[in-house]
Amino acid sequence: MSAMYKTIEARLQEAVRGVLPDADVSSVLVRPCADPKFGDYQSNALMGLAKARKLNPRQLATDVAARLNLTDLCERVEIAGAGFLNFHLKRAAVEAALSEAATSGNLFFEKSAHPRTVVVDFSSPNVAKSMHVGHIRSTILGDSLARTLRLLGHRVVTDNHIGDWGTQFGKLLVGWKQHLDPAALQADPIAEMERLYKLVNQLSEADPAVLETARQELVKLQRGDEENLRLWREMIALSQVQFDTVYGRLGVKFDVTLGESFYNSRLQDLVRELRDRNLAVESDGAIVVFFEDIPALKAHPALVQKSDGAANYTTTDLATLAYRLETWQPDEIVYVTDGRQQLHFQQIFAAFRKWQPAARMRLAHVWFGSILGEDGKPFKTRSGETIKLSDLLDEAQERALKTVTEKNPDLPEAERREIARVIGLGAVKYSDLLPNRQSDYVFSWDKMLALNGNTAPYLQYAYARIRSIFRKASLDSQTQDPTVRIRLEAPPEVALARHLLNFGVILEAVAEEYRPNFLCNYLYELAGHFTAFYENCPVLKAEAESRASRLALCDLTARVLRQGLEVLGIETLEQM
Repeated sequence: MSAMYKTIEARLQEAVRGVLPDADVSSVLVRPCADPKFGDYQSNALMGLAKARKLNPRQLATDVAARLNLTDLCERVEIAGAGFLNFHLKRAAVEAALSEAATSGNLFFEKSAHPRTVVVDFSSPNVAKSMHVGHIRSTILGDSLARTLRLLGHRVVTDNHIGDWGTQFGKLLVGWKQHLDPAALQADPIAEMERLYKLVNQLSEADPAVLETARQELVKLQRGDEENLRLWREMIALSQVQFDTVYGRLGVKFDVTLGESFYNSRLQDLVRELRDRNLAVESDGAIVVFFEDIPALKAHPALVQKSDGAANYTTTDLATLAYRLETWQPDEIVYVTDGRQQLHFQQIFAAFRKWQPAARMRLAHVWFGSILGEDGKPFKTRSGETIKLSDLLDEAQERALKTVTEKNPDLPEAERREIARVIGLGAVKYSDLLPNRQSDYVFSWDKMLALNGNTAPYLQYAYARIRSIFRKASLDSQTQDPTVRIRLEAPPEVALARHLLNFGVILEAVAEEYRPNFLCNYLYELAGHFTAFYENCPVLKAEAESRASRLALCDLTARVLRQGLEVLGIETLEQM
């Protein structure tokens, strides 16, 4: 069976075609009603179609409703307001959809009939530096979007565009050659590389000769000097070990890791082509792309080559786009970075459209706000240092371990530590994904680790609680009775069932608008509906038929919770 809203949507589009044969019905969509008193689903698309044709929207809605055949699914279809269509589902249709899901493994969503190829560019830490709290939003948000798109059947390529090139390497090479402490490098490579960079930076400010030496080392690296290339590769390899450790803890994987250096060989030809086609011109010795035809960018031309002949981020990002187009022919490329890069990506996308006008792929900059401390300022250590990501994850697990030990002191330590790992990491991820991504949010340990409220531990506990019902009944929810028929009797059962039906709509909205917070709120509401159901509807003590139906409803809720949390990159526990 198709997801319920998809079936209604398809029949609504068919009815619209019957009334308006020339209409583009791709915008005729069905979505859940915000308030259940108006129905289960609604569509406001007819008002837009009527306005474009100077028709009366209520009359158009009446004509379309007359052609709608939904007697098998809906009790009634109402015309409301200026032309809304409200769909009230039959309880029998809801029961049939849930019964089918309970026995088939289908969880109210469909794989896309038209899968897209999507490149997701996220995380992008810098070589020779610690991954810090500033990397967490890009990493977690990008991973969640990639997981959602994959679940919906799209082909996803995740690319970690690491910072492995640029002026900092001149200073690092000077530091490595003149001030390296081999024992410190072995003990903590990133800390030693950070020390070297800071040291040479300070020396450069005091002595122009040091800065000139760093510049010469960089030129040698860029020209392919063997020793400098060997040292540079060692810096990348040592950094990758740190990256892999952090990503391993977070459960984040990349299909490719192509750093900035990968595109070096393309940069000169790219600038030459832009000049030859008069898309870029010389300005004060630099090469620049002007955007006279784009009002928002008229005062913000894109620099593609500095006056000293060096390329920059813009050049590299254009070369990256071209490579991705050639290699994967994507329908969409998604960049997940902080909001400070909005102008940069507007320039990149505009310059790319001028350069490659035939490329039809969607380009999206998914930007996010900052993480603040409880004082409302950027989140840092007490001494004002940037917080290392590994330290943040350690603290999350330690705080979770303290809570687990207080609640379950008799559990073996290894078990307590594993529970704390899942809860701690889940709490950090969820607190990052829950706010509107474009907002700043305040980092609060107490809020994120709370067992009540809209938190990961609350949802993980809701899942574990449902699994405990099956343990009490000595049942395995994974082997559902294939003949089970869900019957909805009490209002809390009906509310839970209707919420479950909307899982697919929410997943599609997350993928379309790049907003995992939609899913966070859906799962929180699902846990709330389940609590109301469980408190008002006996499960294990119910009569045989009701018992089987309610157990199936419990199992469906657990499966949706687990799948939803998995899409957010959050693990679940059978017991907490």
